[in-house]
Amino acid sequence: MKTEDKFPEVNIYTDGGAEPNPGKGGFGVIMTYKGHKKEFSQGYLLTTNNRMELMGIIFGLEQLKKPSIINIYSDSKYVVDGISKGWAERWKSKNWFRTRSVKASNYDLWEKLLDLISKQKSVTFNWVKGHDGHTENERCDELADIALNGKELLEDFGYESTSETTSNSENPELENHSYNKGKILNEGDICRKCNTPVIKKQTKKKSLKPNQEYYFEYYLLCPNCKKMYMVESAKKFGNERDNQLFS
Repeated sequence: MKTEDKFPEVNIYTDGGAEPNPGKGGFGVIMTYKGHKKEFSQGYLLTTNNRMELMGIIFGLEQLKKPSIINIYSDSKYVVDGISKGWAERWKSKNWFRTRSVKASNYDLWEKLLDLISKQKSVTFNWVKGHDGHTENERCDELADIALNGKELLEDFGYESTSETTSNSENPELENHSYNKGKILNEGDICRKCNTPVIKKQTKKKSLKPNQEYYFEYYLLCPNCKKMYMVESAKKFGNERDNQLFS
């Protein structure tokens, strides 16, 4: 029996993101096998870019019904390097601690991804340059955008408990921010992580996309540990912004 008959070869293309980051998020997935193609997407109420990149790949692997030879294509160096360079395996061997006292971001998803990889014949991660004309990557980006701007958004329950970390010299793309839990509301409030007063930072103005209800006018930043807090009072909804632009 040929290897390709016993173990199907499947291509998985993914992309994900959040607007703002953190904020509403979504991922898009394309799976191809012997000329057949399926598309998937899902949106979330509150998450991050990196969690969406991870969850897209996890979702694709979860669709497989038997061990296969998998080729994954992603524009996220965070994910590709995390697996290819062995960072995730190393974090796992240390009970998901990057250092003696700091846990790795998104360890819930890294653990799930490593488990899914172990069930396959082989999984190869390939990095592709985003927004560079790659057909499947561009389509996944479109699917992710549609999903995050949709109405059927899910809760990313793992986000709050696993995304709080400072920057990692081993991987500069790790998130160093989290969503406000009601404790940090105003400039001058004390950072939950390092007890430094936070400051207000304005976000860059940008046009709302179709079906996007709001954007964050500002965020609160800890000048010491660089932790970000997104607060409800910073939300500006579409009609409010239109009034500002045309006043």
